[in-house]
Amino acid sequence: MPGDKTAKSALEDLKQALSRLENAVDGRVEKERGFADAEEEVQRLNDDRSRLAQELDQSAQRATRLEEANREVSRRLVTAMETIRAVLDR
Repeated sequence: MPGDKTAKSALEDLKQALSRLENAVDGRVEKERGFADAEEEVQRLNDDRSRLAQELDQSAQRATRLEEANREVSRRLVTAMETIRAVLDR
């Protein structure tokens, strides 16, 4: 009977070892899922950053065009005021 006890003990040890292995594998799979989720989030953030950078560039270009238009309008107003003064001074 001592051989039976040793075999039973060995089987129990094996069951425990397999259980620990399954837990370790499950933990690893869960971590891999977490990494995949994190990678997807990083990709979404990069896409958002690219989109926002393009929008910022477009806004900067629009601001430049508006500044140029503002300068042109100001120049024309000055010219118009000078013309009106010249007419009034005659």
